[in-house]
Amino acid sequence: METYRKTTEWLFEQLPMFQKVGAGAYKPGLDTARILSRAFGDAHRRFKAVHVAGTNGKGSTSHTLASCLMAAGYRVGLYTSPHLVDFRERMRVDGEMISEEEVVDFVERYRGMDLGCSPSFFELTTIMAFDFFARRNVDVAIIETGLGGRLDTTNIISPLLSVITNVSLEHTALLGDTVEQIAAEKAGIIKPCVPVVIGESTARTRPVFVEAAEKAYAPITFAEEHMINSRPLPDGRYAFSVYPLAAASMPCDLEGEWQKKNVNTAMAALRMLREDCGLNISDNAIAEGLADVQIRTGLMGRWMRLGEEPETVCDTGHNPGAWKYLAPRLARIASEKTLRVVIGFANDKDAESIFSILPKNAVYYLVQPDSKRARPSAELLDISAANGLTAKAYDSVTEGFSAAKADASPADVIFVGGSNFVVAEIL
Repeated sequence: METYRKTTEWLFEQLPMFQKVGAGAYKPGLDTARILSRAFGDAHRRFKAVHVAGTNGKGSTSHTLASCLMAAGYRVGLYTSPHLVDFRERMRVDGEMISEEEVVDFVERYRGMDLGCSPSFFELTTIMAFDFFARRNVDVAIIETGLGGRLDTTNIISPLLSVITNVSLEHTALLGDTVEQIAAEKAGIIKPCVPVVIGESTARTRPVFVEAAEKAYAPITFAEEHMINSRPLPDGRYAFSVYPLAAASMPCDLEGEWQKKNVNTAMAALRMLREDCGLNISDNAIAEGLADVQIRTGLMGRWMRLGEEPETVCDTGHNPGAWKYLAPRLARIASEKTLRVVIGFANDKDAESIFSILPKNAVYYLVQPDSKRARPSAELLDISAANGLTAKAYDSVTEGFSAAKADASPADVIFVGGSNFVVAEIL
């Protein structure tokens, strides 16, 4: 649809977009969001919501919650970011993306207004999602923060439940240069008397969450105090036994050891939604939702299999918090097979820390995604050499991925990751 293409080009080029330009697009504060929201009838007041923040895992947790609520028979909105291939991935109802026509209609309505403010890409996109959910009469929406929490556009909502997955150092120029400061920003989504689930805490972040919850008179639950039982399956997935929600062993279609904590966080949230918020979520719905998260919600880029012979997978993990789980899994693969890693980063990511934990017995193809925020592959080559890695640098993702495929035998494994940008270009 030509009109849709022109509309998204306008969104990407005319509005400051963090995904493209980084910190220059970040607009802390909720004044513009509230002006926009009022112009579109404060659509967020017409549905229930669950608000999800965190450094890592908030996408997987959000999609898992949406899948289980869909299986329970609710009409579910899901707002996440960034998108990988199509802008419309950001907002879905019951797994179905917003239509091209609806995107065009919203932007035309906005451009016909004179609101006296200049929203960022994320501000306008958030209000678009809320308007979409209200018009589709969703029962509940899972709303993922964009960056931080306290001053994030999504924080105009009053949810049934708040969820904070975890905290580690990220976007330090914007959120603070200590985990305590970043935790305080994430804790900004805690609302008066609204229960909050903390997926994972540390000795440094836990007091921040407790203090914020006490000030808001918000009941707080630490999911890690009630870890669910899990057992690995041969294909890399896990099966979970969730008591008292469900005693049976339930497989989840999301792969990777890190999903144990994401599922545990989601189960704690579902328990709160069922026991404290009055939602009707059966054990069977939880089992069905866990089994088909990707199919129901369209989740992409989480240890996603792209091909066989050679086995090819991608993952959007892009900060040290994610790589502390990815690196050991890659090391296990490299101990058994030839592992070829196609990897690139945005220029605000801590590539140095990540390279220091990568397996040295793999072959690396250092790539530079097509983004103004991309870190030059020549810089990555210097970092890889300092860490004793076998690597070559390529000017583009396509070149690096093509080289990896050309070098690989059918028995090898190719991993693609390091950045949403890298995965997006492959997809």
